[in-house]
Amino acid sequence: MLSEIIISCFTVFSYPGDGPQPKPPLFAPLPTAPSPPVAALRPPAPAHVDWTGVGESSFRLLAVMHGFRWLTEAGTRASGVGLGSGYTRSVFNLYGWADGDPFYVNYVGHPMQGAVAGRIWQLHDPRYRKTEFGRTRAYWKGKLRAAAFAWAFSEQFEMGLLSEASIGHIQRDFPQQGFVDHVVTPTIGLSWMIAEDALDRYLVRPIEDRTANPWVRMLARTFLSPSRSFANLMDLKLPWYRDSRAGIQSYMPTVAPVSSEPATRGSFPAVAPLEFTLSPSWRQFGGTPCVGGGAEAAYRVAPDWQIALTVNGCKMISLPENTSGDALLFQLGPRWTPAPAGKWSPYAHLLVGGIKATQERLDPALKRVTLEANKDLDPMLDYTLHGQYTTADETSAFAVTAGMGVDYKLNSALAIRVANFEYLRTGARNLGGVAYNNGFQMTTGMVLRLGTW
Repeated sequence: MLSEIIISCFTVFSYPGDGPQPKPPLFAPLPTAPSPPVAALRPPAPAHVDWTGVGESSFRLLAVMHGFRWLTEAGTRASGVGLGSGYTRSVFNLYGWADGDPFYVNYVGHPMQGAVAGRIWQLHDPRYRKTEFGRTRAYWKGKLRAAAFAWAFSEQFEMGLLSEASIGHIQRDFPQQGFVDHVVTPTIGLSWMIAEDALDRYLVRPIEDRTANPWVRMLARTFLSPSRSFANLMDLKLPWYRDSRAGIQSYMPTVAPVSSEPATRGSFPAVAPLEFTLSPSWRQFGGTPCVGGGAEAAYRVAPDWQIALTVNGCKMISLPENTSGDALLFQLGPRWTPAPAGKWSPYAHLLVGGIKATQERLDPALKRVTLEANKDLDPMLDYTLHGQYTTADETSAFAVTAGMGVDYKLNSALAIRVANFEYLRTGARNLGGVAYNNGFQMTTGMVLRLGTW
């Protein structure tokens, strides 16, 4: 599962040019006059997505990640390849939140994977690939399209025909069964892309405006936007390539960043038809804390009413020694929003759905005996013995959540979820002394509002 980290660990050895052209001088004077908009120098792009290009670049990315897994993970090689029983057991064995990976893999590596996949889409989405960070409708619409593709790519990588489930049957065995990667890869990946775009506009471009040194420009473009750089490589382009402006040898400063599709002031509703929220969360079950996060989609069905769909997961902390656990909730229900167009937007909701909680207890003495009896086994395959010295328990039940909170509007596209407080009631039984039949949750987060810009 460490394969996603390689997307930020590469070294550029080639000469920093803009493509197949004569090598220009290393240093060139800065222009004294602004250059014309980049879009005016190129013929109009076709309006349709280049699906062939998307497929080819995505396949290269899959090949790199699976190749790295195969070369570095003994467990992947030992578990085999195929779409038979190992694959089906992997797909249907998914449950809970955590998947046993370190923090940097789940919350850095996988989001970068999502960002790279989104960049690949954007490279072949001609209507939006030249947009730059800002409040334009075109920019945010393009990013949402990229995030949707990142989700599809992530699901294929996790459990598709060319996935961790088919190559290595990873989710079949402990501890890779969790859903954390399915949620954080596209959602935090979207945030990663937006952050890189902001850096590109407010840091990288000013650097390029102040120096004609191609090496400085190359380093700034390449290493301050790692996901974009790796996506360019997968698309057989130079890492520092930009659709929105000329290359590092020929770029000239402009008076202001130019987007290929200027902002339009059309007639848009004041209230968003659709909202998407990403939020970290703190939950408590019977006095035991559970830390995690989740995502939410809310569709407006009336001026003051929405239907909200939420998926949340968390990892139990402060459990007894040698005990671990997590919880996964998925719920749907109505939400009342009395002031949806205001700067401050309070709300209240009632959600119904289900909860699945799991706990696992490890026997240290039995583990020592088991490992000693299998001391000739490759240490990287020790996880295959995990079930011999652990016991697992789980409970699934109906769950109802009542909650309220308030959002603060930053602009027509973004809002901050200042606070959200919820009370949960379930039919779940106790596990290991922890009462899962009720609990409290507090969240905050970022709300993306669609249809208002």
